[in-house]
This record gives sequence, structure tokens and C-alpha cells, in this order.
Amino acid sequence: MVKALAIDVGTSSVRTALVSLTGVVSHVHQRNLTITSRAPGEVELDAAEIGRAVIELAGQTLADGGPCDAVGVTNQRATTLLFDPVSGSPVGPTLGWQDLRTVLDCLVLQSSGLRLAPNQSATKAAWLRRAADHNTVDLRFATIETWVTWLLTQGHDHVTDRSNAAITGLVTTSVDHWDESTLELLGLPESMMPRIVDTIGVHGVATALPGSPPITALVGDQSASMFGQSVVRTGAKITFGTGAMLNMAYDERTPVAMTPYDSGCFPIVARSQDGVITWGLEGIVLAAGSAIDWLIDGIGVLDNAPASEALARSIPSSEGVWFVPALVGLGTPYWDFGARGGFFGLTRGTTRAHLVRATLEGIAHRAADLVDAAEHETATRLRELRVDGGMSSNAFLVQCLADVTGRPVAVSPEREATTRGVGLMALVGAGQLSIDEVETLWQPVATVEPTLDEATRSAQRDQWRTIVARVERTIPELSAVTF
Repeated sequence: MVKALAIDVGTSSVRTALVSLTGVVSHVHQRNLTITSRAPGEVELDAAEIGRAVIELAGQTLADGGPCDAVGVTNQRATTLLFDPVSGSPVGPTLGWQDLRTVLDCLVLQSSGLRLAPNQSATKAAWLRRAADHNTVDLRFATIETWVTWLLTQGHDHVTDRSNAAITGLVTTSVDHWDESTLELLGLPESMMPRIVDTIGVHGVATALPGSPPITALVGDQSASMFGQSVVRTGAKITFGTGAMLNMAYDERTPVAMTPYDSGCFPIVARSQDGVITWGLEGIVLAAGSAIDWLIDGIGVLDNAPASEALARSIPSSEGVWFVPALVGLGTPYWDFGARGGFFGLTRGTTRAHLVRATLEGIAHRAADLVDAAEHETATRLRELRVDGGMSSNAFLVQCLADVTGRPVAVSPEREATTRGVGLMALVGAGQLSIDEVETLWQPVATVEPTLDEATRSAQRDQWRTIVARVERTIPELSAVTF
């Protein structure tokens, strides 16, 4: 049976699996990663740990399920590291996409006319190079798919795909070469940068794995999730993970810059093949699942994430309590890095159930902000939303999303659609599957219809916008950062 090995490196775990031509995901192995925060706003990982997990878990999946025909790698975009190509070892920490230590650097660069966000790779790479106790001339830049490919090919291939390169802040709009002026301004020699390749195509041979299968897909996680939910030509999906990302298939125009549109959405590479780019649109909620984690680990009102649904349903309403999940700022459409989260409407009668319900409702409203922005940008109305990610199993959140958007919400049969997507993309790259066939594979496990009438929905959305305005510019200096 034809199948691909999917390697999915997320924000907090590594997952490997086999994916069939019909999109069935099997022989899954997963391991959590160590995430450290030595100071507020800092998020660090260990690239060596990631590498060990990838090789070991991939070996286990292949041992259980047999050999594969192709390998696909998907990754949490913008997580950034530097490594020594001679020793093959990472130099310094790996900075996660949520790491905000370079926010002031971004502010300073604005005076030079360079608009970058701290959750892009550009200023992370510059910070790592400055901090390196090493001969920095010889270092190599990597996002996670670059690092994994380097390890799988045993140091033979130093490449990045267009979907990852496009959001580094370091490329031109053609996404086929690095922007020399930006590299120079940040002190990054072009020699340290990987070669930019298509998302779909043969990118090396995984000699570190049994059978040495070809690597035929490299892709950022949100583009992989689109593919895994068959959003290849039209429509949109939202992935609820650490953050929440809306991605819309939108191949109408090539962007004039890799910066946000007036709507707060920004262009992404959905995929590229044979040098042809299929563009997409993205909107971001910076804190979704991480807000639930905070309820558990930060203030102790929840024992575990699944308990949030039952607790939210234990009361008929949030009784005027609102929560804005701006724990690390606000993304689309506001892009306010100085905004901070807040509960509003608290009374002596407020219970932990109200706090949990308000948190889930706040996440749904933030996702609705993404829908509003994407529809405004594209002048289209979405007929439905497709959802995946860990929080897509929370039926209360899904119903709330349908209600506040006024759209049916179709739930992915594979919660980790990134895994499914990169496996299917690898099979396309191996010539075993077509884009048309991928489009026909969508079969949601459930479709949830909205229950609110339009007047009630509109009133809730108006009140939400009033509440959000109260958390904006909490830290004015950080709010001044634009990209």
C-alpha cells in the first residue's frame, strides 16, 4: 500500500504517522517537547531534543507500519535556531514563535523603515547571532523544517520551503531569494541562509531513516492544515492550537509586500509546486489553547483542558463576564503587542465556571474577528468554516464559534490536520496523488449550525468590540510596534 511518513513538529510536541492515499492517519507516535521561559515573554526550545525525537519517533512509526514511499515535514513556523554545520549541533537556544524578546528591536528597526514583528524569524535570527559564543561566520540559519531536513539527509541538504520562508521577514515578494538589504541591516550574512525550494517536490533523501525514502514535501503547519482539510482552491479553516489561525484559499493576486493588509490579515504561501505559488490569506489569534493552559497552570481554576467544556455548560450563561485572550497581545485585526488580557464584568457572584465559560467565548469571538477580517479583505462571504486542532474537540467552543460567526462549522475528522496534510502533500510530491483528488477527500466528522438570530449575534459582536477596546494599548511602548 502506498503511504507517506508525516513528521509534524508543533509548538509543544513531535508527532510522526503514516498517511494513506485516502488520508487515513495511522501508526502515530508522539512526544512532548520541553519548553522553557527564563523571563516574561521568552519561549525557548531545545533543537537537539527536537532532532532526537524526530529520528526516534519516525523509526518507531516505520517499524510499526512498514516502509514508506515518501516523507513530508511540517513545522511550527518562525521557530528559529542557528547551528554549526561542522559539528551538526545547535548554537544557543531555539526561539519559539511566541518569543517576544526582540519586540524592542522591532520598534528600533521601524525608524529605519523596516517593519518586522517579533513573532517572525528575522529579529530572532539576529538576536541569536549576536548572542552566539561562536565563530558566527560559519553558522547556519534554520527554521524547524530546515533543521529536520538537515538531520534526515545527514547534513547533505540545507533548504527551506516557500511557505516557511515567506513569513520570516527576510524574503522578497517573489519568495525565491533572500532580501539582501534586510539581511545586511540585521547583520545576517547570506551565506548562512538555506536554499529556498518549493513546498512540493523532491528535496533530498532521508538517509537517516530505514530505506532512505525521498523527502517530497516541506511545509509550514498552517498550510499543511489547509491541505489536510482539503482547502486547496476555495474556503477557509481555523486551527485551534496554542494560538488560532484562520487560513483562506485566495489565489487572486500576488502581494506587493509580505506585510499585513489593512484588514490585519497577511499573505501566506499555501503551497508551491514547479515554481508556481498558490497564495493564501492568514489571520492570527495569539492565544487560544494557551489561554486554557493558563487557566490550568496559571490560576488553577481548571484541572485539565477537557474539563472546560462541562464546566462551561454547567451554567446557562457567563452572566455578563467577558474575557479577552490577549495574554501576549492581540493579533489580527488589531496587531497590538501592548494589549494584555483581561476579565470584565466580575461580581461577588462570579464563579470559576463563569471564568471558564467567558474564556471559551472570548476565544470564539477572537476567531470571529479573523473571519470578519478575511471576508473584508477578500470581499467574499464564507459559506462554512472548517476547524481542527486540539480545541476542535470542545463542542461548546465549536457551537459558540458557529453562533458568533453565523456560519456552519465543519469539524475535521483528523484533529491534527497538519499531520494528514503534510502526508497528502508528500504523496502529491511523489506523483501518487493529485490536487483534484485531495479536494474530494473532505468528510467532516460533524457540522454544527448556528443557533443565534442575527440581531442577537450582532449585539454580542458589538459588545465584544467595546470590551476589546478596553485592553488595547495596555503597554503603549509595545503597542507602537507595527509590521
